[in-house]
Amino acid sequence: MRWLAYFINLGFSIYRWIIIARFIMSWMPNIDYYHPAVRFIYTATEPILAPFRRILPTIGGIDFSPILVFLVIDFIRGAIVQALYLL
Repeated sequence: MRWLAYFINLGFSIYRWIIIARFIMSWMPNIDYYHPAVRFIYTATEPILAPFRRILPTIGGIDFSPILVFLVIDFIRGAIVQALYLL
């Protein structure tokens, strides 16, 4: 089961980097939102970020929802990986 825990951990890490890429792209002007890579990043992250954005509103023009998503993702990842190691 350790190999499954490894791949689940890897998947969460990759998803975390995708969220970081979206966070960085939000600061960049002149982003081509029709570029396939940008569209992939937005479609992959929006279903997770949107509910958290409703819970935690933008403060001073800064979106803090990725921070809350990181905390929740790390908690879920830790619970799943630890459960798999115990099997």
